[in-house]
Amino acid sequence: MMSNDLTSKKWKKWTATGMTLALATGLLAGCSGGDDPGKQENQVVRIGVLYGGPENEPYFRQQYTDMYEMMNPNVQFEIVTAVNYDDQRYMQQKPGEEVERPNPYEEMKNLMTGNNPVDVVVIDYGMLRRFTQDNLLQPLDPLIQKDKFDLTDYVDTVIEGIKQAGDNQIFALTPTFTSSALYYNKKIFADNNIEPPQDKMQWADILNLARQVSSGEGEDRTFGFSFNRWSNDGFSSVMSYSESLQLKMWDDKGEKMLVNTDGWADAWDTVYKLYQEDIVPDEEFMQIMYNKMASSDGSYTYDPFGGDLFLKGKVAMTIDGYYYINELRRANDNADKIENFEMVDWDVVTVPTHSSAPDIGGNIYLSQLMGINTKSPNPEGAWDFIKFSNSEDWARLKSRSLHELVARKEFLKPIAGMDYNVNAFTTLKPIPPSTVDEERIYQDNPGIWDVQNVGREMFQKVMSGEMDTRQALAEWEVRGNEILQRIPGADGGVIEPMPMPRVTEEEVTEEVTEEVPAEDTAAEASSEASSEDAAVDEPATDDSAADDTVSTSNTSE
Repeated sequence: MMSNDLTSKKWKKWTATGMTLALATGLLAGCSGGDDPGKQENQVVRIGVLYGGPENEPYFRQQYTDMYEMMNPNVQFEIVTAVNYDDQRYMQQKPGEEVERPNPYEEMKNLMTGNNPVDVVVIDYGMLRRFTQDNLLQPLDPLIQKDKFDLTDYVDTVIEGIKQAGDNQIFALTPTFTSSALYYNKKIFADNNIEPPQDKMQWADILNLARQVSSGEGEDRTFGFSFNRWSNDGFSSVMSYSESLQLKMWDDKGEKMLVNTDGWADAWDTVYKLYQEDIVPDEEFMQIMYNKMASSDGSYTYDPFGGDLFLKGKVAMTIDGYYYINELRRANDNADKIENFEMVDWDVVTVPTHSSAPDIGGNIYLSQLMGINTKSPNPEGAWDFIKFSNSEDWARLKSRSLHELVARKEFLKPIAGMDYNVNAFTTLKPIPPSTVDEERIYQDNPGIWDVQNVGREMFQKVMSGEMDTRQALAEWEVRGNEILQRIPGADGGVIEPMPMPRVTEEEVTEEVTEEVPAEDTAAEASSEASSEDAAVDEPATDDSAADDTVSTSNTSE
């Protein structure tokens, strides 16, 4: 059996290699211009990324540059990291001394304006507006028009989001993006004779549907909605619900609280009522489920789903990323191995929106935006690489990814022959980028996280009946202002380094499920449920080389 498995894996790997080489042959003429490579002048293209380290460079090359270099032997890439997270990991801090932390924006700016400037920058959506406003990126529109680079097949969500950050101009392109949708259990709605959710429904309508399909008591309860597949504390649910409203906790300088408002009060009341009416699962219900798996001898019943309430049929609707489709596929493929398991009949629609922002979704991320440095010594080489990475042929090669979506519509199709509403992931626009340097606020004021902890404490008091919403918000504002006033300013700050590639919610869940007892699996799954923009990695099969993303970190995630 072992021999057969190894043979199968080798066959898949060679098949993938053959497919890649076949595509490379087709791409060669377009990237090399048909000239004899031996006659082309050697050149170097320097690429700057926000976060990373030496061990991440091979990964980045595999995903983005190896194919180009193979087809253009006269081109060499240098990958330069703005912030090496190993520097932070191994930095020794002496008691009483302030450790200067690098500012990602300033570090990237140094890479772009120093003696040896990079040609291409890879940034996330949260930084795009500031880079364009500070004239650090070349507009791509003239190059697109000059080369007749066709973007008519680009997903509107992606292009419109990019233009939002560039005052209706294109300063960067991304070959992939991540998005979320509202997953729903078709059987639960059919059993209740209730019409299932539709695309572009607003939160009020979705939550009304959730109330209609909620039923049962105790461990037999079926919940109408969950903000994720497990359960969240109430405060995290508030943050998920209000994300696209862009409610502010503090002012633009991080010096004064702004939470005692009607907007925050409405968000708190809305979420609080969901818990009060038992429409969403809470931590107490999750504990009931964990206890159910426990035996009197202290052992636990293995749970292959890590406490996933949607797969268990306990939740009618939940929000999750595109990568979750792969988890559903796996469960369906292995359903006959799981005792007393009935696979969920599911589909997806767009995530709920607010009436004040009916076309905005809170779970869309453009994290691999590639732009040209205005001071690039090789702008032609930079543009040629960006064109290649955003071409139809590249999209065709990468469309086999199980957790990211390619930006070209032609290749956005349901994976593995499945049937679902793929447009649910592409219909809404991303949240407009903030005009405030929020990342800088967090870096300069590391203690500002305590403000959110106070908010979590106050919401728990609302949940327990100790306070009403307005009292809790008022106290949050007062205590938050006290924290903000005692936070010292600093030139540096605490960064949130995000490795490249990301270690994701799905990877952690999968690894834990395979290696630890069920009680630990469920506990970790619950604690990590609020993580967003995550990915599922397959074993090294024919699509593994196309399935990962390079992290450039976004403090809002």
